[in-house]
Amino acid sequence: MPDAGSAAAPAAGTQPEEADLLRELLRRPAYQKALVFCALMGIPVSFTAFWFLAAVHELEHALWDDLPSALGWHTPPWWWPLPLLAVAGVAVGLVVKHLPGAGGHVPAGGLHAPQQGPSALPGVVLAAFASLPLGATLGPEAPLIALGSGLALLFAKLARAPVTPQSTPLLAAAGAASALPAIFGNPLVGAVILIEVAGVGGPRLFAVMLPALLASGIGSLVFTGFGRWTGLSTGSLSVDLGVPTPRLDAGDVLWSVLMAVAIGFALHLIMNTGRLTAVFVSQRTVVRTTVCALAAGACAAVYTLVTDRTPVDVASSGQTTLGQLAQDPHSWGVGALIAVLLFKATAYSLCLGSLRGGPIFPSLFLGAAAGVLLAPLPGLGVVPGMAAGMAAASAAALRLPVSSALLVVLVMGSGAMTPVVLLSAVVAFVTVQLLPPGRTVPVPGKAAPPPSAPASGTPNDRPGQA
Repeated sequence: MPDAGSAAAPAAGTQPEEADLLRELLRRPAYQKALVFCALMGIPVSFTAFWFLAAVHELEHALWDDLPSALGWHTPPWWWPLPLLAVAGVAVGLVVKHLPGAGGHVPAGGLHAPQQGPSALPGVVLAAFASLPLGATLGPEAPLIALGSGLALLFAKLARAPVTPQSTPLLAAAGAASALPAIFGNPLVGAVILIEVAGVGGPRLFAVMLPALLASGIGSLVFTGFGRWTGLSTGSLSVDLGVPTPRLDAGDVLWSVLMAVAIGFALHLIMNTGRLTAVFVSQRTVVRTTVCALAAGACAAVYTLVTDRTPVDVASSGQTTLGQLAQDPHSWGVGALIAVLLFKATAYSLCLGSLRGGPIFPSLFLGAAAGVLLAPLPGLGVVPGMAAGMAAASAAALRLPVSSALLVVLVMGSGAMTPVVLLSAVVAFVTVQLLPPGRTVPVPGKAAPPPSAPASGTPNDRPGQA
């Protein structure tokens, strides 16, 4: 057995060296200039990201609210998604086939994507506008990352700033980070997502991080339980929000873990189906992209015929519908919840491989809907069920457990559910990692990999590069 003192000595000896290296780096004029440039560059990038999101939102509102209302419908009719998504399929197919960058990376690969230069920006913007407002079951975060990083490199070129292989990733990350707060409403989420997506530290980082997250969640549960049992307080740093929050109990914890396993397995199947869809559309791109987009529209249409609810529940990112579900979960019957889970999951998997957008918001909605559906289980409440479901679904889809946990805590607006959020994120992440890897997401414009091609080592299967 190695001596603990001798094992700790090298680590202690390296700390001053690392501190000296950091100090030396911060004193370099080149690095200081890079920091100043990134700060200045963040202004036009965030400005552009704001107007990009505003334009997407206004166009979506016009197509799904104003136009049906002007034609005499209170909500879009059941067939409404079909023509819109047909147009989306044709437009995205043409962008992928003819423009540089193929409209951005395939969302079935998660948020990690190969670096694309400014030449890809027109295709990214056009594909996003053809997908998101027209009813793709995707979010805007992936186009925002591509837009921010591409604009940062473009501004560096226009300013004639020295761009090296070392500075290019820094500029791209800074540009993406300045664009993401526009959608998450919090700069911390975007920064943490980019840290995990970059995969700094590789598998070793996740090997250390998972036990830490798991122990932190369990430790929080122990402190909470002993605090109630003894009536004592440890004087922890906290802020009273002044709103009632449910108390966690053993049933919430147990069901959260079981839910995380099931949701992790389900999201793994959805993401793999999205990758198979990407392989399908890699040949005869325009025709097959249109077919997949129409199939996603059919999911929304059949959902409306079955439930008599709006097709927007399926044909959207889920951001607005998630807020409605959280405000009044009891307005959704069991049949409506089952239907939205089935049809939205199918549309999600089709859009992941064919259209352009991000995977975060639909996964959050699916997890929340699953949590509300399972809330009547003995000992499980609606709020813990939603929190655990969202954490498990986002961690399984993105394979970014820290980002998923942080995002769900901020979305919930309270830290009361943090223990079950951490446990669910870790359990779902581990569940997905232990399952057989799926197909490799093909690079648009290149031949699809053969069925026997190994999926391990691909960006969509490595921790931190979901």
